[in-house]
Amino acid sequence: MSNNVKIISVRSLTHDVKEIKVEKPRGYTFVPGQATEVAIDKEGWRDEKRPFTFTSLPEEEHLEFVIKSYRDHQGVTYQVDGLLEGDRLLIGDAWGAITYRGPGVFIAGGAGITPFISILRLLESKGQLAGHKLIFANKRGKDVVLESYFYDLLGENFLSILSDEKVDGHHHGMVNMAFLNEQLSDFSQEFYVCGPEGMVKDVSSSLEQLGARPDGITFEK
Repeated sequence: MSNNVKIISVRSLTHDVKEIKVEKPRGYTFVPGQATEVAIDKEGWRDEKRPFTFTSLPEEEHLEFVIKSYRDHQGVTYQVDGLLEGDRLLIGDAWGAITYRGPGVFIAGGAGITPFISILRLLESKGQLAGHKLIFANKRGKDVVLESYFYDLLGENFLSILSDEKVDGHHHGMVNMAFLNEQLSDFSQEFYVCGPEGMVKDVSSSLEQLGARPDGITFEK
């Protein structure tokens, strides 16, 4: 099923990431962490569906997506980069991606942060942020989406790590076993991992070797 919705607002969050708010169809529901198939309602693009995660809360009057544009190839996200208020999108029904299962550590790589935005906003709205930590891996400082928001939300429980440059206030390197072992003491808690496929595989494997329960690691299947 496809819903045709109008874009209400477009806001730049970083040099290559936009926050796009759209109308919410009547009766439309989703759970924080879920995604939907999105296509651009323009000639030649209506069949080019891509999964994007909701970053708004289910009770809000609009739907919101945070989308990274890859400008080096002329695909859907390249087109998204040029969208304006008043343009229209086609969105399908919500489907499962990452389901929240209790307090723990969110580990995101780049655009993999998106399912955690809605989950963290939900926890914030309920006053249930205690006991959560966010590790956010990016290449450079300018790539870190919503950095000040995460700091405000989590304080020292927000860890930003950059692979390609050294910047004050950020760790430098990769989210590997040594980093996880250094930053975390409890591997019996829940873990949520989202990002590039290779990173998800490596991080999940490292967590298991450090003592995490395989069923305590949630990632997009």
